Amino acid sequence: MRNRKESAVVTKDLVKNFELPDGNSVHVLTGLNLEIDQGEFVAVMGPSGSGKSTLVNILSSLESLTAGEVNIDGVHINKLKTSELLNFRRSHSAIIFQSFALIDYLTALENVKLPLIVRGVSHSDAETKALQYLEAVDLYSRKDHLPEELSGGEQQRVAIARALAHEPNIIYADEPTGNLDAVTGMKIIQLLKDISHNMDITVIICTHDHRAARETDRVYILQEGKVIEEKSNEIRERTSKKRK
Repeated sequence: MRNRKESAVVTKDLVKNFELPDGNSVHVLTGLNLEIDQGEFVAVMGPSGSGKSTLVNILSSLESLTAGEVNIDGVHINKLKTSELLNFRRSHSAIIFQSFALIDYLTALENVKLPLIVRGVSHSDAETKALQYLEAVDLYSRKDHLPEELSGGEQQRVAIARALAHEPNIIYADEPTGNLDAVTGMKIIQLLKDISHNMDITVIICTHDHRAARETDRVYILQEGKVIEEKSNEIRERTSKKRK
């Protein structure tokens, strides 16, 4: 068993069923177990219908679980009340979507400022922080552009900056390169890897892209709602050891 840092995400016998109108159930997660370290960059892979997106939705508390346990940063989120869960999600995590999910009538700067304003940060401080996050993703010069004036890769960088504005412990990304060409997609993966390793933020991506998965520290492969394989990317681990 590998030496671990403090665990950021632990699931135990995680089950998720969806009830159908005819009274039958679809069993999506069927006793899934995994453990992810703080600051680790992890890929979740598997065929369509294996439960990848459902897993990310449950970890990010967008969906409830049917049975089992989910522990995020030492908190059993399945035991939280609805209001507590909302506050926990706001303070611990951020989500990056395949479709970017930017507000089309707001500039890049305004999109990144929004989660800071919602959290009660003053407009001046929010702008200062938002500019820092845009600079971190190399988009400072595009701060005043609307999403329609940005390329797909640039829009995803704005989405990443917006995720950073949540100041999260964990970032979840569901197919973050799915709407991008291969070259741009790998640049986004490299950016997420740098964020994970340099900022000690846990980054969990769902992906079908084996090239993207090879850039992560660890890969969990799902099939029929369970982890059937867990493997380390040894090159990443050796690089990580050199940094220490």
